[in-house]
Amino acid sequence: MLIEHTNFPDVKVLTPRRYFDDRGFFSEAWSRRKLDAEGLRYEFVQDNESLSRVQGTLRGLHYQSPPFAQTKLVRVVAGAILDLVVDVRKGSPHFGEWESFEISEENGKQLLVPIGFLHGFLTLKPDTHVIYKVDNFYSSECDGAVVWNDPDLGIDWGVDDKDISISKKDSAAPRLADWTSPFNYEGEA
Repeated sequence: MLIEHTNFPDVKVLTPRRYFDDRGFFSEAWSRRKLDAEGLRYEFVQDNESLSRVQGTLRGLHYQSPPFAQTKLVRVVAGAILDLVVDVRKGSPHFGEWESFEISEENGKQLLVPIGFLHGFLTLKPDTHVIYKVDNFYSSECDGAVVWNDPDLGIDWGVDDKDISISKKDSAAPRLADWTSPFNYEGEA
């Protein structure tokens, strides 16, 4: 498994090796042993999945606050997404900074999103199917979001706003300036 570093030392891009033959490929998508060996020790407790029928579906910018904060391991099994993280750890030298990654069925990449980061994605193809592991259970009381088009964040989603399909809940999320982060910076991993 190839593990790439990003602009945020805690965020990683993982690319499992694929073994191809004339039938297709085989891949070990996740291995506790391999991640443990890299110091990436997570106890995943739940798998989540979403299917977005329409290209341009935006889901985010989401988080789960403590005590149900979650690390996510995101992968695409059909289609493609622009996957995005925003550092919202109070005291972080990267607070309010974002980075995006193309994750697709074709490239097989996965994004490790640690606690303290907002997460969202935009589908780049119709019928995009995303699966992600989380290391804590969902809690509706701890579910939250920051608005996807906050001008203070200046996120470039790569498409015109009118071409984005988004939920009413995500559209009504607060701006970063009107929100208090429940996450604290504890140094880089």
